[in-house]
Amino acid sequence: MPKKKTKIAFITGITGQDGSYLAEFLLEKGYRVYGLQRRISTFNTERIDHLYDKPPYLGKFDTFYGDLSDGSNLNRILEKIKPDEIYNLAAQSHVGVSFQMPEYTADVTGLGALRLLDAIRETDLKTKFYQASTSEMFGNVDKLPIIENTPFRPCSPYGCAKVFAYNITVNYRQAYGLFVCNGLMFNHESPRRGGTFATKKITQGLAKIKLGLQDKLLLGNIDSKRDWGYSPDFVRAMWLMLQQSKPDDYVIATGQTHSVREFIEEVCKCLDIDLVWRGKVLKEKGIDRKKNKVIIEISPRYFRPAELNVLVGDAGKARRVLGWKPKVKFKQLAKIMAEYDFEQEKLKNNL
Repeated sequence: MPKKKTKIAFITGITGQDGSYLAEFLLEKGYRVYGLQRRISTFNTERIDHLYDKPPYLGKFDTFYGDLSDGSNLNRILEKIKPDEIYNLAAQSHVGVSFQMPEYTADVTGLGALRLLDAIRETDLKTKFYQASTSEMFGNVDKLPIIENTPFRPCSPYGCAKVFAYNITVNYRQAYGLFVCNGLMFNHESPRRGGTFATKKITQGLAKIKLGLQDKLLLGNIDSKRDWGYSPDFVRAMWLMLQQSKPDDYVIATGQTHSVREFIEEVCKCLDIDLVWRGKVLKEKGIDRKKNKVIIEISPRYFRPAELNVLVGDAGKARRVLGWKPKVKFKQLAKIMAEYDFEQEKLKNNL
Protein backbone atom coordinates (compact mmCIF):
# COMPACT_ATOMS: atom_id res chain seq x y z
CA MET A 1 0.00 0.00 0.00
CA PRO A 2 1.24 3.52 -0.83
CA LYS A 3 2.29 5.60 2.15
CA LYS A 4 -0.36 8.07 3.29
CA LYS A 5 0.59 11.67 2.52
CA THR A 6 1.39 13.81 5.55
CA LYS A 7 -0.92 16.81 5.65
CA ILE A 8 0.67 20.24 5.87
CA ALA A 9 -0.93 23.07 7.84
CA PHE A 10 -0.01 26.76 7.96
CA ILE A 11 -1.11 28.80 10.98
CA THR A 12 -0.89 32.56 11.24
CA GLY A 13 -0.91 33.84 14.81
CA ILE A 14 1.01 30.71 15.85
CA THR A 15 2.42 32.35 19.00
CA GLY A 16 -1.02 33.22 20.37
CA GLN A 17 -3.39 31.29 22.59
CA ASP A 18 -5.37 29.58 19.81
CA GLY A 19 -2.38 29.20 17.49
CA SER A 20 -0.38 27.25 20.07
CA TYR A 21 -3.27 24.94 20.98
CA LEU A 22 -4.11 24.37 17.32
CA ALA A 23 -0.48 23.54 16.52
CA GLU A 24 -0.46 20.90 19.28
CA PHE A 25 -3.80 19.51 18.12
CA LEU A 26 -2.64 19.14 14.50
CA LEU A 27 0.77 17.71 15.43
CA GLU A 28 -0.96 15.04 17.49
CA LYS A 29 -2.96 14.16 14.38
CA GLY A 30 0.26 13.68 12.38
CA TYR A 31 0.35 16.98 10.49
CA ARG A 32 3.47 18.87 9.46
CA VAL A 33 2.83 22.32 10.94
CA TYR A 34 4.27 25.67 9.90
CA GLY A 35 3.51 28.94 11.63
CA LEU A 36 3.83 32.64 10.88
CA GLN A 37 5.36 34.79 13.61
CA ARG A 38 6.14 38.50 13.68
CA ARG A 39 9.70 39.65 14.29
CA ILE A 40 9.76 41.71 17.47
CA SER A 41 12.62 42.78 19.74
CA THR A 42 11.60 40.52 22.62
CA PHE A 43 10.89 36.79 22.60
CA ASN A 44 7.19 35.93 22.47
CA THR A 45 7.39 32.22 21.66
CA GLU A 46 6.86 30.81 25.15
CA ARG A 47 3.58 29.17 24.08
CA ILE A 48 5.28 27.17 21.31
CA ASP A 49 8.89 26.71 22.47
CA HIS A 50 8.14 23.13 23.49
CA LEU A 51 7.25 22.28 19.87
CA TYR A 52 10.66 23.01 18.34
CA ASP A 53 13.02 20.07 17.76
CA LYS A 54 11.74 17.98 20.65
CA PRO A 55 10.02 14.58 20.71
CA PRO A 56 7.33 13.78 19.75
CA TYR A 57 7.25 16.80 17.40
CA LEU A 58 10.86 16.54 16.19
CA GLY A 59 11.13 17.76 12.61
CA LYS A 60 7.40 18.32 12.27
CA PHE A 61 7.14 21.95 13.35
CA ASP A 62 8.72 25.19 12.14
CA THR A 63 7.93 28.88 11.77
CA PHE A 64 8.53 31.67 9.28
CA TYR A 65 8.95 35.32 10.10
CA GLY A 66 6.27 37.42 8.47
CA ASP A 67 3.31 39.71 8.92
CA LEU A 68 -0.18 39.93 7.44
CA SER A 69 0.71 43.39 6.17
CA ASP A 70 3.30 41.86 3.79
CA GLY A 71 1.44 40.19 0.95
CA SER A 72 4.50 39.31 -1.17
CA ASN A 73 6.05 37.36 1.72
CA LEU A 74 2.81 35.47 2.24
CA ASN A 75 2.86 34.47 -1.44
CA ARG A 76 6.44 33.19 -1.16
CA ILE A 77 5.67 31.14 1.97
CA LEU A 78 2.59 29.50 0.45
CA GLU A 79 4.45 28.66 -2.76
CA LYS A 80 7.24 27.09 -0.73
CA ILE A 81 5.26 24.92 1.69
CA LYS A 82 2.06 24.30 -0.33
CA PRO A 83 -0.18 23.74 2.70
CA ASP A 84 -3.26 21.54 2.62
CA GLU A 85 -4.92 23.71 5.29
CA ILE A 86 -4.46 27.37 6.26
CA TYR A 87 -5.71 28.76 9.57
CA ASN A 88 -5.75 32.57 9.73
CA LEU A 89 -5.68 33.35 13.46
CA ALA A 90 -3.42 36.42 13.35
CA ALA A 91 -4.92 39.80 14.19
CA GLN A 92 -4.66 42.89 16.32
CA SER A 93 -7.28 41.28 18.52
CA HIS A 94 -7.59 43.53 21.55
CA VAL A 95 -10.89 45.43 21.37
CA GLY A 96 -9.75 48.29 23.61
CA VAL A 97 -6.50 48.76 21.69
CA SER A 98 -8.43 48.89 18.40
CA PHE A 99 -9.94 52.22 19.46
CA GLN A 100 -6.42 53.59 19.90
CA MET A 101 -5.01 51.97 16.74
CA PRO A 102 -7.95 51.74 14.31
CA GLU A 103 -5.93 52.04 11.09
CA TYR A 104 -3.41 49.37 12.10
CA THR A 105 -6.25 47.11 13.27
CA ALA A 106 -8.03 47.50 9.93
CA ASP A 107 -4.83 46.79 7.99
CA VAL A 108 -3.79 43.63 9.83
CA THR A 109 -7.11 42.23 11.01
CA GLY A 110 -9.14 43.15 7.93
CA LEU A 111 -6.84 43.47 4.92
CA GLY A 112 -4.57 40.71 6.26
CA ALA A 113 -7.26 38.15 5.47
CA LEU A 114 -7.59 39.55 1.95
CA ARG A 115 -3.84 39.26 1.37
CA LEU A 116 -3.92 35.60 2.36
CA LEU A 117 -6.96 34.86 0.22
CA ASP A 118 -5.38 36.58 -2.76
CA ALA A 119 -2.16 34.64 -2.21
CA ILE A 120 -4.20 31.41 -2.40
CA ARG A 121 -5.87 32.61 -5.61
CA GLU A 122 -2.63 33.77 -7.25
CA THR A 123 -0.67 30.62 -6.40
CA ASP A 124 -3.63 28.44 -7.45
CA LEU A 125 -3.22 26.33 -4.30
CA LYS A 126 -5.68 23.51 -3.73
CA THR A 127 -5.95 24.31 -0.05
CA LYS A 128 -8.63 24.78 2.59
CA PHE A 129 -8.77 28.10 4.45
CA TYR A 130 -10.12 28.95 7.90
CA GLN A 131 -10.83 32.56 8.86
CA ALA A 132 -11.07 33.37 12.57
CA SER A 133 -14.21 35.47 12.81
CA THR A 134 -15.57 36.74 16.11
CA SER A 135 -18.71 37.43 18.10
CA GLU A 136 -17.51 41.05 18.34
CA MET A 137 -18.82 41.49 14.79
CA PHE A 138 -22.42 41.25 15.99
CA GLY A 139 -22.42 44.10 18.51
CA ASN A 140 -25.56 44.83 20.52
CA VAL A 141 -28.14 42.75 18.69
CA ASP A 142 -31.94 42.85 18.92
CA LYS A 143 -32.40 39.11 19.38
CA LEU A 144 -30.48 36.47 21.32
CA PRO A 145 -28.99 33.93 20.99
CA ILE A 146 -26.87 34.85 17.97
CA ILE A 147 -26.89 32.51 14.99
CA GLU A 148 -25.07 32.48 11.63
CA ASN A 149 -27.46 34.91 9.89
CA THR A 150 -27.76 37.44 12.73
CA PRO A 151 -26.93 40.89 11.23
CA PHE A 152 -23.56 42.43 12.04
CA ARG A 153 -23.53 45.65 14.08
CA PRO A 154 -19.95 45.93 15.38
CA CYS A 155 -19.16 48.25 18.30
CA SER A 156 -15.40 48.62 17.77
CA PRO A 157 -12.77 49.08 15.03
CA TYR A 158 -11.74 45.48 15.74
CA GLY A 159 -15.28 44.26 15.10
CA CYS A 160 -15.50 46.34 11.91
CA ALA A 161 -12.20 44.92 10.63
CA LYS A 162 -13.39 41.39 11.31
CA VAL A 163 -16.64 42.05 9.42
CA PHE A 164 -14.57 42.98 6.36
CA ALA A 165 -12.45 39.82 6.76
CA TYR A 166 -15.62 37.71 7.07
CA ASN A 167 -17.25 39.25 4.01
CA ILE A 168 -14.16 39.03 1.80
CA THR A 169 -13.80 35.36 2.77
CA VAL A 170 -17.39 34.68 1.68
CA ASN A 171 -16.80 36.72 -1.49
CA TYR A 172 -13.73 34.68 -2.49
CA ARG A 173 -15.69 31.48 -1.89
CA GLN A 174 -18.46 32.67 -4.18
CA ALA A 175 -16.30 34.38 -6.81
CA TYR A 176 -13.43 31.89 -7.12
CA GLY A 177 -14.80 28.64 -5.72
CA LEU A 178 -12.23 28.47 -2.92
CA PHE A 179 -12.76 26.17 0.05
CA VAL A 180 -12.92 28.84 2.74
CA CYS A 181 -14.76 28.86 6.06
CA ASN A 182 -15.53 31.41 8.77
CA GLY A 183 -15.61 30.35 12.40
CA LEU A 184 -17.82 32.83 14.27
CA MET A 185 -16.03 32.29 17.56
CA PHE A 186 -17.43 33.54 20.83
CA ASN A 187 -15.11 34.33 23.75
CA HIS A 188 -12.77 31.48 24.56
CA GLU A 189 -10.12 31.51 27.26
CA SER A 190 -7.37 29.37 28.78
CA PRO A 191 -4.24 29.60 30.91
CA ARG A 192 -2.47 30.78 27.73
CA ARG A 193 -4.70 33.86 27.41
CA GLY A 194 -2.75 37.12 27.01
CA GLY A 195 -2.33 39.19 30.16
CA THR A 196 -4.16 42.25 28.80
CA PHE A 197 -7.47 40.39 28.38
CA ALA A 198 -10.08 40.64 31.14
CA THR A 199 -10.19 36.99 32.22
CA LYS A 200 -6.41 36.66 32.47
CA LYS A 201 -6.13 40.02 34.20
CA ILE A 202 -8.63 38.77 36.77
CA THR A 203 -7.03 35.37 37.40
CA GLN A 204 -3.50 36.74 37.58
CA GLY A 205 -4.53 39.73 39.69
CA LEU A 206 -6.54 37.72 42.21
CA ALA A 207 -3.76 35.12 42.46
CA LYS A 208 -1.29 37.89 43.31
CA ILE A 209 -3.72 39.39 45.84
CA LYS A 210 -4.18 35.97 47.48
CA LEU A 211 -0.39 35.61 47.75
CA GLY A 212 0.09 39.13 49.10
CA LEU A 213 1.92 40.31 45.97
CA GLN A 214 -0.67 42.92 44.95
CA ASP A 215 -3.16 45.07 46.86
CA LYS A 216 -6.04 45.58 44.43
CA LEU A 217 -7.30 45.03 40.90
CA LEU A 218 -8.66 47.81 38.67
CA LEU A 219 -11.35 46.77 36.17
CA GLY A 220 -13.88 48.31 33.78
CA ASN A 221 -17.45 47.22 33.08
CA ILE A 222 -17.94 44.12 35.21
CA ASP A 223 -21.62 43.78 34.26
CA SER A 224 -20.98 43.06 30.57
CA LYS A 225 -21.97 39.48 29.73
CA ARG A 226 -20.17 37.03 27.50
CA ASP A 227 -20.43 33.46 26.22
CA TRP A 228 -17.16 31.99 27.52
CA GLY A 229 -15.64 28.75 26.27
CA TYR A 230 -12.30 26.94 26.42
CA SER A 231 -9.69 27.49 23.71
CA PRO A 232 -8.74 23.81 23.12
CA ASP A 233 -12.45 23.06 22.54
CA PHE A 234 -12.64 25.86 19.99
CA VAL A 235 -9.55 24.90 17.96
CA ARG A 236 -11.09 21.44 17.55
CA ALA A 237 -14.06 23.16 15.87
CA MET A 238 -11.70 25.02 13.50
CA TRP A 239 -10.21 21.74 12.34
CA LEU A 240 -13.61 20.07 11.94
CA MET A 241 -14.75 22.84 9.57
CA LEU A 242 -11.91 22.04 7.17
CA GLN A 243 -12.65 18.30 7.22
CA GLN A 244 -16.10 18.74 5.63
CA SER A 245 -16.89 18.12 1.96
CA LYS A 246 -18.29 21.64 1.53
CA PRO A 247 -17.12 24.97 2.98
CA ASP A 248 -19.48 26.89 5.24
CA ASP A 249 -19.61 29.30 8.19
CA TYR A 250 -20.38 28.29 11.79
CA VAL A 251 -21.13 29.91 15.14
CA ILE A 252 -18.96 28.30 17.83
CA ALA A 253 -20.25 29.04 21.34
CA THR A 254 -21.31 27.39 24.59
CA GLY A 255 -24.82 28.84 24.58
CA GLN A 256 -24.43 30.14 28.13
CA THR A 257 -23.82 33.74 29.18
CA HIS A 258 -22.05 34.99 32.31
CA SER A 259 -21.02 38.45 33.45
CA VAL A 260 -17.47 39.57 34.23
CA ARG A 261 -18.72 39.93 37.82
CA GLU A 262 -19.66 36.22 37.85
CA PHE A 263 -16.22 35.29 36.53
CA ILE A 264 -14.59 37.30 39.33
CA GLU A 265 -16.79 35.61 41.94
CA GLU A 266 -16.03 32.15 40.57
CA VAL A 267 -12.28 32.78 40.60
CA CYS A 268 -12.56 34.09 44.19
CA LYS A 269 -14.27 30.83 45.21
CA CYS A 270 -11.45 28.82 43.62
CA LEU A 271 -8.84 30.87 45.50
CA ASP A 272 -10.80 30.91 48.78
CA ILE A 273 -11.32 34.68 48.74
CA ASP A 274 -14.54 35.72 50.53
CA LEU A 275 -15.72 38.57 48.28
CA VAL A 276 -18.55 41.02 48.93
CA TRP A 277 -19.59 43.93 46.69
CA ARG A 278 -20.28 47.42 48.02
CA GLY A 279 -21.16 50.65 46.24
CA LYS A 280 -22.73 51.31 42.85
CA VAL A 281 -21.61 51.95 39.24
CA LEU A 282 -18.10 53.49 39.06
CA LYS A 283 -17.74 53.62 42.85
CA GLU A 284 -18.38 49.91 43.22
CA LYS A 285 -15.80 47.98 45.25
CA GLY A 286 -15.11 44.33 45.89
CA ILE A 287 -14.06 43.69 49.48
CA ASP A 288 -12.40 40.62 50.95
CA ARG A 289 -14.47 40.07 54.07
CA LYS A 290 -11.78 38.01 55.74
CA LYS A 291 -9.30 40.88 55.59
CA ASN A 292 -11.82 43.76 55.34
CA LYS A 293 -9.80 45.16 52.45
CA VAL A 294 -10.85 46.57 49.07
CA ILE A 295 -9.35 44.28 46.44
CA ILE A 296 -11.36 45.31 43.35
CA GLU A 297 -12.18 48.82 42.14
CA ILE A 298 -14.03 49.96 39.04
CA SER A 299 -12.14 52.53 36.98
CA PRO A 300 -13.54 54.64 34.10
CA ARG A 301 -10.16 54.21 32.42
CA TYR A 302 -11.10 50.67 31.43
CA PHE A 303 -14.48 51.44 29.88
CA ARG A 304 -14.69 51.37 26.08
CA PRO A 305 -16.01 54.29 23.99
CA ALA A 306 -18.82 51.95 22.85
CA GLU A 307 -19.77 49.12 25.18
CA LEU A 308 -20.97 45.72 24.01
CA ASN A 309 -23.37 44.55 26.71
CA VAL A 310 -24.38 40.93 26.06
CA LEU A 311 -23.11 38.17 23.78
CA VAL A 312 -24.42 34.60 23.65
CA GLY A 313 -24.37 32.24 20.69
CA ASP A 314 -26.27 29.20 19.43
CA ALA A 315 -23.91 26.55 18.02
CA GLY A 316 -26.75 24.32 16.83
CA LYS A 317 -25.46 24.20 13.26
CA ALA A 318 -21.98 23.16 14.45
CA ARG A 319 -23.54 20.40 16.58
CA ARG A 320 -25.60 19.09 13.66
CA VAL A 321 -23.03 19.33 10.86
CA LEU A 322 -19.66 19.08 12.61
CA GLY A 323 -20.65 16.96 15.58
CA TRP A 324 -19.01 19.60 17.80
CA LYS A 325 -19.91 20.54 21.34
CA PRO A 326 -17.88 22.16 24.14
CA LYS A 327 -16.40 19.89 26.81
CA VAL A 328 -15.35 22.55 29.36
CA LYS A 329 -18.04 24.73 30.94
CA PHE A 330 -17.82 28.10 32.69
CA LYS A 331 -17.03 27.02 36.27
CA GLN A 332 -14.45 24.50 35.14
CA LEU A 333 -12.83 27.15 32.91
CA ALA A 334 -12.55 29.60 35.82
CA LYS A 335 -11.05 26.85 37.99
CA ILE A 336 -8.49 25.83 35.35
CA MET A 337 -7.32 29.41 34.89
CA ALA A 338 -7.36 30.35 38.59
CA GLU A 339 -5.39 27.31 39.70
CA TYR A 340 -2.85 27.69 36.89
CA ASP A 341 -2.15 31.36 37.60
CA PHE A 342 -1.98 30.77 41.36
CA GLU A 343 0.69 28.10 40.86
CA GLN A 344 2.57 30.22 38.31
CA GLU A 345 2.73 33.19 40.67
CA LYS A 346 4.02 30.92 43.46
CA LEU A 347 6.75 29.61 41.18
CA LYS A 348 7.76 33.02 39.85
CA ASN A 349 8.02 34.43 43.37
CA ASN A 350 9.54 31.37 45.06
CA LEU A 351 6.58 30.99 47.40
